[in-house]
Amino acid sequence: MKGLILSGGRGTRLRPITFTSAKQLVPVANKPILFYGLEALVESGIRDIGIVVGDTRQEIKDAVGDGARFGARVTYIEQEAPLGLAHAVLIAEAFVGGEPFVMYLGDNLLRAGLTSLVDEFRATAPNAQILLARVPNPQQFGVAELAGGRVVRLVEKPTTPASDLALVGVYMFDRHVFEAVQAIRPSARGELEITDAIQWLIDHGRVVVPRIIDGWWKDTGKLEDILEANRLVLDTIDRRIAGEVEGSEVLGKVIIEVGAKVVQSTIRGPAVIGKGAMIENAYIGPFTAVGDHAIVRSSEVEHSIVLEGSSITDIAGRIESSLIGRQVSIYRAGTKPRSYNFMLGDRSQLGLV
Repeated sequence: MKGLILSGGRGTRLRPITFTSAKQLVPVANKPILFYGLEALVESGIRDIGIVVGDTRQEIKDAVGDGARFGARVTYIEQEAPLGLAHAVLIAEAFVGGEPFVMYLGDNLLRAGLTSLVDEFRATAPNAQILLARVPNPQQFGVAELAGGRVVRLVEKPTTPASDLALVGVYMFDRHVFEAVQAIRPSARGELEITDAIQWLIDHGRVVVPRIIDGWWKDTGKLEDILEANRLVLDTIDRRIAGEVEGSEVLGKVIIEVGAKVVQSTIRGPAVIGKGAMIENAYIGPFTAVGDHAIVRSSEVEHSIVLEGSSITDIAGRIESSLIGRQVSIYRAGTKPRSYNFMLGDRSQLGLV
């Protein structure tokens, strides 16, 4: 059985971060989102993994390499444009080679992992197995309608949803899915929709089995979803102090990585402080991930993600619910007159009080 991870999207909802970084490499609890999917596939016994890449192909390749450090063998499949999930399946046919496979969207996170679901798919061998989760806003997802334990209808982002069961970004298929993706036509938005391909399987008598997942699932395509995923993952960590702590209070589930220094500060977990980071005369509140070699000095940060190499210095108010990119500098200038000076990228968001 093979794995297929989709990492070709442009991440327009996460700009400006994704102007310079692949959305699948934005870290959650200081680990790129993409790595969670790779690890989940390997844990389920899948070692031969294809990654569909687009404009950010080189960045993905640099981060993942040949897959050896994950215990996998990775093949890169280039997609000329983000033409839909079913298009990604179509161009992966040569890689899959007729074997059953798991398709995993590279910006999704599942708490429970995949092992039991993959084992079930192997044992029962339906033509497709789809994962579903109950959501409060089904109109924003592909939605499944069930009858007698089978999927009877799928609709992409329906105005009036028939259920609250959203398609989770993990799918399992046998070779018949290639008949489906070759038969369907692009949707109104110009993409080959995976919901149309699965509906084709249903309409042509193939067996499509639904599984409603336990635990949480996150599609991390938006800022609030990344922050929520960060919160959920941090809530599962165990305390580990490998860095230096001087004159500080470290409370609860906190990871301080090797080379990090915490001086005259308070850290209230769950939180993670990356390798070589410096926290000095600062407060790091719950659900915060501070990246490698970042600096937080004389400032307060809570429920936020600070990426590697960034610095936050002498900020009077608390920074919260924020995603701060790599090599960003936020500081209080000592000059008069007192004023704000900004250099912000396209589509940045800045809140001031």
